[in-house]
Amino acid sequence: MDKDNTTAAPPTVAPSAVVSGGAHLSRGTMIWEFTQIREGAFIGPNTSVGSHSYIDADVSVGANCKIQSGALIFKGARLADGVFVGPGAVITNDRVPRAIQPDGTQKRASDWSVTETRVGYGASIGAGATLVAGVDVGDFSLVAAGAVVTRDVPHHGMVAGVPARGAGWVCCCGARLEVTGPQGECPSCQRTHSVESP
Repeated sequence: MDKDNTTAAPPTVAPSAVVSGGAHLSRGTMIWEFTQIREGAFIGPNTSVGSHSYIDADVSVGANCKIQSGALIFKGARLADGVFVGPGAVITNDRVPRAIQPDGTQKRASDWSVTETRVGYGASIGAGATLVAGVDVGDFSLVAAGAVVTRDVPHHGMVAGVPARGAGWVCCCGARLEVTGPQGECPSCQRTHSVESP
């Protein structure tokens, strides 16, 4: 993860945002209205967190990320640099959620363990998408709006649907790749990328 950019401005936090004193906001970070950042969270340089979003305890967000309004990112999430999280997207952390034990007693924090979810460099998570706890989303991949991701997404992979399935391959510029064998070529910027078998 990049170090703080010492030439960037100090963090900007809206008056209505709630930021724990135990959170780290890097230089150039912007936290918009009615957003909550919990203790132990790390927000990298020049990252923007939109209004009405929730960043849970100990979440790590890289540099130059854009988190849109209403995103919910729970403990255990690790976002690399340059990640886009669309409005209303959710990154979860518990594969077997229960409020109570089998005997009916309430579960405590010590009764469950966080499942880590990772989002790779330059990846994009579409509006209203959900990442189920424990998935790895590859570098420069694209999760379509409303998708429910239940398994790993390869680098440059595009997934859509419920549950999400492979729907093609995308360039780092965001355009769909034209794939021949193990190679994809971008018709927009002419870059080429190796792609994994579906």
